[in-house]
Amino acid sequence: MSQVAVQMYTVRNHTKTVKDLVETLRKISKIGYQAIQAGAFPFMTGESPEMTAADLRKLLDDHGIRCVATHSSWESLVNETEKEIEFHEALDCDYTAIGMIPKPYQDKGASAFRQFISDAEPVIRRLKKAGIRFGYHNHAYEFLRDKDGTRPIDVLVNEGGPGLMMEVDTYWVAHAGGNPTAFLKRCAGRIDVIHVKDKVMVDRKESFFAPIGEGNLEWDEIIAAARAGGCEWHCVEQDLTWNDRDPFDCLRSSFEFLTGKGL
Repeated sequence: MSQVAVQMYTVRNHTKTVKDLVETLRKISKIGYQAIQAGAFPFMTGESPEMTAADLRKLLDDHGIRCVATHSSWESLVNETEKEIEFHEALDCDYTAIGMIPKPYQDKGASAFRQFISDAEPVIRRLKKAGIRFGYHNHAYEFLRDKDGTRPIDVLVNEGGPGLMMEVDTYWVAHAGGNPTAFLKRCAGRIDVIHVKDKVMVDRKESFFAPIGEGNLEWDEIIAAARAGGCEWHCVEQDLTWNDRDPFDCLRSSFEFLTGKGL
């Protein structure tokens, strides 16, 4: 089985209804993907959701696809932990992450990230007891330095402990001026799930998201570091496409490139 999954944020404009999701799963399965990272599908929220976790699991099974990870709401993980556990158990999914630092900790520097780590500890313990891992997905702003030179990303890596998985996003590390390969090596043992995302120059001044292998990141080195660090799933994510390119075409290009590298 391939170690390449679709981060469903990539096709968020094609999962607004149950009918959309069925067609999207058909398309990504046809490309060859056998796994996804799910997010908050709009038809699964609210007082009367159209689809339950069990319904989603059946739909995925029908298309030969596994849900290997999710992005979850921090508020739900904190306040409705048992509900989140039940949701993931129904999906047979043992990994969840948050997509960014929650609002109460934003724009307050490294000290707020220390508070987040402290507040996350009981959540991580409860999830771990249920066999679910918890990760943090980085952007570029975690690399901003405080006046004393401290970076929030260093707080997460150095003080988060082994229970805090690092869902490394290769694009945003590079965008922040970091080296994705070096950062993956630094987080070895905590990179069970990562986001693979390429970066391309589109003119003399501007860079943009690109399908894997069509940009300028050093993928042989990145893949080797991820493999050595224990990565289980490489989730293909492309926030936006250039010149309205079909996101499914981008997913196909990324899949062919990564599986061609042995993933």
